[in-house]
Amino acid sequence: MTSPAALSPAEASARLEEFTVIDVRAPGEYASGHVPGALNVPLDRLPEAVPALKSASARGPLLVVCASGVRSTRACEILADADIDAATLSGGTSAWERDGLGLDRPAGTRTVWPMERQVRFAAGSLVVAGLLAGRRLPAARWLSAGIGAGLVYSAVSGTCGMAAALSKLPHNRAPHSATDLDATLEALQR
Repeated sequence: MTSPAALSPAEASARLEEFTVIDVRAPGEYASGHVPGALNVPLDRLPEAVPALKSASARGPLLVVCASGVRSTRACEILADADIDAATLSGGTSAWERDGLGLDRPAGTRTVWPMERQVRFAAGSLVVAGLLAGRRLPAARWLSAGIGAGLVYSAVSGTCGMAAALSKLPHNRAPHSATDLDATLEALQR
């Protein structure tokens, strides 16, 4: 499989009006700031969005965005398997903002850590907890071993079970005022 086309923030910004921009981060991450005009289709919900995205791609190119470019690259691979061409934003919204390009931030939303940072924090905390608890209960060290094995599997497979679990937490869900996926899919089909 070939790698998806990757655009720098400057290239994407110059052509932004050409694209239907799809942000594949968790709703809470999306609500804390996204590329102007981006629609939120979380990566774990992407398969159900394929028909709407196919319809949108027939009208013009898709640009897929996440925080760093990892999830958007994975999303582009999923879309390519469904015969949908899409480009990814190199470096994601982090690079977009670092290059001085503005993010849309709905009023009243709070900033949520990027999912990669949440995973690192949770994994590190669980490893330390397993090691500390292992001083009294040696079997507790298996927690650290399990987290380490999960991280290796995540790196090899390109998936992350911990990120999937963390995305279900309340702080990672969209605020009540945010557009839900059904409305987004409807908008993509117009």
